[in-house]
Amino acid sequence: MTTLPTGARVSRERLLEDYALVRMRTMALCDPLEIEDMVVQTMPDVSPTKWHLAHVSWFFEAVVLSRFVPGYEPVDPAYHELFNSYYQALGAPYPRDKRGLVSRPTVRDVIAYRETVDSAVRRLIEDSDEALLNEVASLLEIGMSHEEQHQELLLMDVLHVLAHSPFDPVYRRRTSVESAAKLERAAEKSRFLAFEGDFHEIGAETDGFAYDNERPRHVARVEAFEIADRPVSVADYRAFVEDGGYARPEFWLADGWDVVQRNGWRAPEYWRTTGTPVQAMSLAGVRELDDDEPVCHVSYYEADAYARWAGCRLPTEFEWECASRDVPVDGNLFESGVLHPLPSGPSWFGDVWEWTSSPYAAYPGFVPFEGLLGEYNGKFMVNQFVLRGGCFATPKGHLRRSYRNFYYPHQRWMFAGFRLAKTVAPDASRVALLGARA
Repeated sequence: MTTLPTGARVSRERLLEDYALVRMRTMALCDPLEIEDMVVQTMPDVSPTKWHLAHVSWFFEAVVLSRFVPGYEPVDPAYHELFNSYYQALGAPYPRDKRGLVSRPTVRDVIAYRETVDSAVRRLIEDSDEALLNEVASLLEIGMSHEEQHQELLLMDVLHVLAHSPFDPVYRRRTSVESAAKLERAAEKSRFLAFEGDFHEIGAETDGFAYDNERPRHVARVEAFEIADRPVSVADYRAFVEDGGYARPEFWLADGWDVVQRNGWRAPEYWRTTGTPVQAMSLAGVRELDDDEPVCHVSYYEADAYARWAGCRLPTEFEWECASRDVPVDGNLFESGVLHPLPSGPSWFGDVWEWTSSPYAAYPGFVPFEGLLGEYNGKFMVNQFVLRGGCFATPKGHLRRSYRNFYYPHQRWMFAGFRLAKTVAPDASRVALLGARA
């Protein structure tokens, strides 16, 4: 992914390559799908694959082409409303829960739409002078990052669609890479790492691309804490299930208990059994989950209830960022090709997004993107919680230590898990690990 430090000159060739790569990767994700798979909407949070393909192309039209191409005419004026997600400044978007009711344009029409937009973007890059190219590049970078977000969303939604089929279809079969990684997994059990209280810089650096919600970088006081060196595993979570965790209100927030009762939850999303081994629906079809892999598809309410049952809590996003500070941003990410959490040793990035206890809110001094993109993140800063660390469907170049994902506490179709933390008494003597100051 192209990053544009302050004052840097844009490489026209690199920009063309990056754009083509992102767009081709999205289409490659559709290769295992049938046309019928691409038009289904199984719940309001799920969008049809066809819609994802069109929406990210609409984004380039609305944000880039309409701004920089004089007299640009949209491919189809009706797309302006149909494929707008939530940008109210551009008019009333088509209702999200009705996206699956629209049979036209067809998948074939949407692919043609993508190709037309791609041709226009390439011409813009090729024809822009250096000054204009820098402006174009900054918005194209947001557009490419936006499309990478939708690549992950596309896979989340595909899994939900396939899980509703009585035939348990396979999106992609398990790979030899997964088998090799399983054999190399660490044998030791999870342990807690201790950190002393201190002041820490939080958020994205000044240079390089980041979303507006990752800035400004600021200093925050983080009290002494302990945090697990890896996410909670399938085996650990199964113990909570078998101990009647879903039937014991003492562990649940009031809203969470209402959600559990109303929806009849008794295990994470997609689990078909709760014994040993657990069987669950995945992108590789119904499979036996490895006890050592991180538990996935749990809501904030479930993560919080498990933490209380275990005598712990969820970490704050600041604790998570501090603890991972000296760890490379690498792991079981999209490039591995596995498309499933792997049994892991100590890890911070990849496998599953990790719930934190931090409400999704603005950092002190937050300034949203200018213009239309001011609606990208800021207006969602209420009633949601922050997740950190990326997952197996997150491209490595898309991820940063400061990256703040966010979802509502009841949602669990995402590739989301969690790790545990503990509060440390202020007067306790602790040894700081992983680069925290002693």
